[in-house]
Amino acid sequence: MDLDRQALAGAIAAGFAEQVTWLRRLVSFDSTRGREAACQDWLAGEFSARGWAVDKYAIDIDAIAHLPGFSPVVDADYAKAVQVVATHDVARPVGKSLILQGHIDVVPTGAPELWARNPFEAEEQDGWLYGRGAADMKGGVSAMVFALDALHRLGYVPGARVHVQTVSEEECTGNGALSTLARGYRADAAFIAEPMGHTIVRAELGSVWFRLRILGRPGHVLASVATGAHAILAAAEYINALKALTAEINAGAAQHPYFGAIKDPVKFNPGKIRGGDWLGSVPSWCELDCRISVLPGHSLEAMRARVTYAVRRCAERIEGDVPVLTWIGFQADGHVFAPGSAAEAVLAEIHQSVMGEALEPTSMTATSDTRFYDLYYGIPTLCYGARAVGMHSPGEAIELSSLQKTTEIIALFVSRWCGLIKI
Repeated sequence: MDLDRQALAGAIAAGFAEQVTWLRRLVSFDSTRGREAACQDWLAGEFSARGWAVDKYAIDIDAIAHLPGFSPVVDADYAKAVQVVATHDVARPVGKSLILQGHIDVVPTGAPELWARNPFEAEEQDGWLYGRGAADMKGGVSAMVFALDALHRLGYVPGARVHVQTVSEEECTGNGALSTLARGYRADAAFIAEPMGHTIVRAELGSVWFRLRILGRPGHVLASVATGAHAILAAAEYINALKALTAEINAGAAQHPYFGAIKDPVKFNPGKIRGGDWLGSVPSWCELDCRISVLPGHSLEAMRARVTYAVRRCAERIEGDVPVLTWIGFQADGHVFAPGSAAEAVLAEIHQSVMGEALEPTSMTATSDTRFYDLYYGIPTLCYGARAVGMHSPGEAIELSSLQKTTEIIALFVSRWCGLIKI
């Protein structure tokens, strides 16, 4: 069934003020890790009110620990890791099934004095909506939901099964997305509305998270000690060793078919540090939590081996005990999305008609949930969404005009991929 594009654009425009208000409410939830439940409860109510069947559950580690893509769980209570899958279904499908997926977990806000506004009170300014999670990726969640609302406003529902998934753990393991697949939710395609600036992800980096527990040789500060005996000073040496490893990997990345044109695509980040007990004592311990990217084609096993080797060599050089190395979160493969899928062809045609230009691919130097559906379960997956700035920073914002266009594009994609049934 052909959909009147002008009527659809009008329906989305008519509902856009409501969509922004809805998004502001979504941003108001502090859905950092371990605090997602209240946000998911609200979303489950919103979905149920739309007549969708709602499955709200906490992640069962035993059900996913054996599956490809599982990442180890540290410092988290999965009884609080609530996921929501809302399903629209039809008795006689006229099109293909679809997963619309977005994550509602957000990263911590960091130092409060760096924020010019309350992180969880979204603020509109000059056509942008600011707030933690407004871009990454609660804006995309609003686009998914209000695309379906606009179709309903015009008197239509999707002509095939649609799973609307709001997951957590995207920012640290991806186990939320994996849990939906373990629970049996499948479709002919998946669409994840990450804020990609109206490009489509062609390739993305993976990620490995790890913790070094460095032990020193404690004593009174009156005695001078070698670097290897001082756990905090030793941590700086391990950081430098891992920076050197990253530079070595990036030198080889210059020949990578998808990341060779990007300067230093592989990133190493020592993201958290803690240690020591007393200012008058040589610190006996320091823990360093780190992240390093993984290029498509590089195995996780090989990356972990290179990290382990670099740490051992550094310990030898500074004459310290070899730190205990623990893999604490993301163990995510890099991935290339093969061009030419039927779903991508539909999106490319719609993007061209709405945006007036060809759909451009991008290589993303970050990690998303897309790998689970495409790489591990063979579900063609599109990662495409609005323009955003400042993700993971106090300046995080999404462009509202772009969000409105994204909502229209998702609605058109649903209409063409799933077909439509008149209510």
